[in-house]
Amino acid sequence: MPNRHCKIKALKASEKRHIRNLRVKRLIKKTVKAYLKAIEKKDIETAKQMLPNLFSTIDKAHKYGILKKNTASRKKSRLSRKLIAAS
Repeated sequence: MPNRHCKIKALKASEKRHIRNLRVKRLIKKTVKAYLKAIEKKDIETAKQMLPNLFSTIDKAHKYGILKKNTASRKKSRLSRKLIAAS
């Protein structure tokens, strides 16, 4: 445990950011899993409706600095290619 006031404050801020980052990562994983399950079941209409929400989640993760720019672009590209391949 840090002794200085500013280090204690930095530790608290770091913990808050860590919790937020985990929450966003879990949300991405959950929505990707549901999207891939819809594609696997050949439910193309549901997958098409889920895609904008999924892109929005990935873009927000990039905005917060959780995902890097190219990682976010790569994920979005691969997910949209899966939809095209399924339809």
